[in-house]
Amino acid sequence: MIKKYLFNKTCQRILSFLSIVTIMAILLIFTSAFASGQTAGETKKWVGTWSCAPYAAAEHTPPPPYLANNTLRQIVRVSIGGDTLRLKFSNITCSTPVTMNSVNIAVLANQTGSAIDAATLKPLTFNGNDAVTMNPYSEVYSDPLGFPLTPGTRLAITIYYGACETAPDMTFHYGSRTDSYILRGDQSTSAAFSGSTTVERWYNLSTIEVLAPSDFAAIGVLGNSITDGYGLHGGLKNKWTDKFSEKLLNDTATDHVSVLNLGIGATWLTTSGISRFRQDILNQSGLRWVIVFYGVNDIGGNLPAANIIDAYEKMIEQAHLHNIRIYGATITPFKGHGYYSEGREAVRNQVNEWIRTPGNFDVCIDFDKVIRDPSDTTKMQAAYSNDWLHPNAEGYRVLGESVDAELFTGGDTIIGGQYNPERIEEHYFEAECSTVGENWDIKSDIGASNGAFISVKDGVQSLNFASEGDDNVVDFTFSINIDSTYYLYARLNCPSPDDDSYWVKLDNGNWVMCNGLGTSGWQWVQLQTYNLTAGEHNLSVTYREDGASFDKICISNYIFAPLGMGEEAVNICEPDTTSDDPDDSRSFKTPGTGFNLNNYPNPFQNNTVIEFELQDKSFISLNLFSLVGEKIAEIAAKEFTANRHQIEFACYGIPPGVYMLTLTDKNRNLAHHKILKR
Repeated sequence: MIKKYLFNKTCQRILSFLSIVTIMAILLIFTSAFASGQTAGETKKWVGTWSCAPYAAAEHTPPPPYLANNTLRQIVRVSIGGDTLRLKFSNITCSTPVTMNSVNIAVLANQTGSAIDAATLKPLTFNGNDAVTMNPYSEVYSDPLGFPLTPGTRLAITIYYGACETAPDMTFHYGSRTDSYILRGDQSTSAAFSGSTTVERWYNLSTIEVLAPSDFAAIGVLGNSITDGYGLHGGLKNKWTDKFSEKLLNDTATDHVSVLNLGIGATWLTTSGISRFRQDILNQSGLRWVIVFYGVNDIGGNLPAANIIDAYEKMIEQAHLHNIRIYGATITPFKGHGYYSEGREAVRNQVNEWIRTPGNFDVCIDFDKVIRDPSDTTKMQAAYSNDWLHPNAEGYRVLGESVDAELFTGGDTIIGGQYNPERIEEHYFEAECSTVGENWDIKSDIGASNGAFISVKDGVQSLNFASEGDDNVVDFTFSINIDSTYYLYARLNCPSPDDDSYWVKLDNGNWVMCNGLGTSGWQWVQLQTYNLTAGEHNLSVTYREDGASFDKICISNYIFAPLGMGEEAVNICEPDTTSDDPDDSRSFKTPGTGFNLNNYPNPFQNNTVIEFELQDKSFISLNLFSLVGEKIAEIAAKEFTANRHQIEFACYGIPPGVYMLTLTDKNRNLAHHKILKR
């Protein structure tokens, strides 16, 4: 009301000396500025202020009364502040949809507990609606919301759920180190939230971002249980990253820099860490720095230093291609823990020597020297130890406060060359849209890309050699433009060792067995690596074990696996399920001709012109998606005439990155086009 009053008074004064035309122009400027959450002339961007790494809950599902048709309140502490925010929620691991009937945010009344300051309670919306359903393996952003967020604020996010299946693949984060609270029914506006069931986990909550000035930036921290705060409880927000964030916020030179903790306990750098670097780190908005504090579990698992260093080098290469500085933290000592042996200590020293060597990471953050015992450098100081592997609260404080804030005072600087999407080739194919032989079944699944996948028929196996012939082999023909190393990824659902293998062959090479491809739900798995020359190639896949199911193929020279359902396939088709005849399940409707979809300029800053041409009058849906399938903006949804059309698209507030433009007509024919916002 105060804003409306001031705005109206300003307009009355302007009326006394400006023409009506001038007033209308000023109103348009103010309206545009308010809609984008910024003042006229000020450039802002989305920057993460809090985040966690989502993964499948396994045995850590919520306790009774569970989440379906109940209310969950979750507590987080942000780093940087702002006046406009948005939240991201994730269902990325789950095979069933999750409905949130309403979501509210508020400032926590005290440092701990569930009670909120009711005066600060505000509802979130999703494309203008209170409710939203997250499809399987998907994520959603809330609409931007005006909210006075003070740096370091403890926020309560309260979700009133609809459908939400309690299952091992539901999306969560284990290491909240603070209680979340469940109440029966719709308690979304409850201030005290008394009588609730507590659980020390986060569910479906992924990221909080603020609309911030251009000099604001984020630090993404990739690590395992030490970063995730193993041993801490009570919601005190005392992970080492929390103490590090407090240090930055208390320094005027770095009070615009956020810290995003993407640690997951019990994970390895060389396995899930590689894929998480793309999903959990490179996807963060406003990212300018990365800290990698990772590798102790790999050493405890007897991996050699060379494997760990190779993973570091891959991350460094990709960070620099994306113009991100990447700092390596040395691995802290663990004598006294079950991990320790003289051989593993030798590997730790070899890895730490590599981290400390100039020219590898951009900077070394020497946690080892900070926490080790000066009289015995193979173990941490007793005053800092929880179990001789993980620090205690005092040890976490010392680590966080030891990080030099001056390392995070620089602006954007090109490091070794900009990420160039034109050098990235990714070719996607729907398995069910190829010619599928009699020994495969085509099945429907909402969690599969294009809603369908293929599976080896029961009782059909070929364990010792590849079965060839039209009934057995699925072929994919593709052309590449760049001589490069290419990675073959498949989106698979192979839940047991009895249904987790295939045979693959490229061109005129030999059949190669790909075994041990077990997954938890639909997941991208790397099958092979090839050094390919530009030109046409053919990939062949045949079964090895019955029941093995696969959804989609990706051939890419990008070292990280695709995310979500990947990009739109070049052989998109539509299953015809109108008949019960098994043969009809192999029949597909092929889309018509393309729409000549394009945009210019590309890359662009904040405005671009989208062009498409229609041969017939049709209702058109034009949308912008992220590369993980998240809908960013609806650009058009109306009827267009048969003609060439141009639409100017202004996307202030959308962070820089690579996006997918999709156009669908009333007959579900689809075109897609990759665009780059700088």
